[in-house]
Amino acid sequence: MRRIDLNIFQATHRLVHPEKGRVLIAEPFLQGPYFARSIILLTEHGSDGSVGFVLNKSTEVYPDEVIDDLFNFSGELFIGGPVSSNTLHFLHTLGHLVPGSIQITPSIYWGGDFEKIKELINKGKADSKSVRFFAGYAGWSPGQLDAEIADKSWIVSSLDDKEIMNPETSTIWKESLESLGDVYKTWSNFPTNPAFN
Repeated sequence: MRRIDLNIFQATHRLVHPEKGRVLIAEPFLQGPYFARSIILLTEHGSDGSVGFVLNKSTEVYPDEVIDDLFNFSGELFIGGPVSSNTLHFLHTLGHLVPGSIQITPSIYWGGDFEKIKELINKGKADSKSVRFFAGYAGWSPGQLDAEIADKSWIVSSLDDKEIMNPETSTIWKESLESLGDVYKTWSNFPTNPAFN
C-alpha cells in the first residue's frame, strides 16, 4: 500500500497579500455570527488598520424601511460587520456621480454624499445592482488582520466587481472557495457544523 501525504485541513499557502479591493474568504472552521462562512471586501488596509464589509450576511430588512425618504429600493440591508452596527454604509458603482466617494476597485466606490445616493435611487438612476447598503463594518487594529491571516483564519483572494455587487449572495462563499481549487474545493463542502458529517 502506498502512503500519500494529504492533509485536507492544511491548504497550500497562497502568496496573496491583503490590500484595498481584495476579499477575505473565511476558512470553514471560523465561527461566529458575523464571520462564519463570510466574504469580506477590504476597503482599507494599511499601517492604521483595516476596514471591510461582509458581503454575504443579509438582514431581511430593506433599506427603505430604515432610511428616511428612500423609496422603492429592492435590495436588502446587509450586516457589514460587528463594528458600529448602528451606522449605515454603502458601496456603489456610480463613481463620481456621488461626491466624496472613495474608489476601491476599477468600478466600485465606497461612501460619499448620502443625500446624493438617495436622490439617484429615488430618480431611478440607481438600484440594488449599483448600490449595496450595510449596517456596521468589519474593522481591525494595526497588524491584527495580518496576524489572523497568518493564523489561517482568512484566505486572501479577489472577486470580479460584478460578483461583489451581486445582491444574490447565498452561494458566494462556496463558489469562491471552489474557484481556488485544490484543498479549498474540499473545504467548500464541509458541513456548517462539523458534528453533522
